Amino acid sequence: MVRNKVAAGEYQSESDVVRDGLHALQSGDLALEDWLKGEVVPAFDAMRADPSRALSVGQVRVALAALHQETLKPGGG
Repeated sequence: MVRNKVAAGEYQSESDVVRDGLHALQSGDLALEDWLKGEVVPAFDAMRADPSRALSVGQVRVALAALHQETLKPGGG
């Protein structure tokens, strides 16, 4: 894959391909960390503070099924 990218003219060298790939991985890791800190941790803390906010498995299934049906409609999703 690396050699193919260079051969196709997308990159000047194999090290450029690897460098770009590592940069993409780092960006993904940073985005994941930001999401965990900004969304998951606060949601977890809120649920721990007030467990009554939790949804049952059945409630989640109903909500997901409704969302799925919405995405199947023309222009949905």
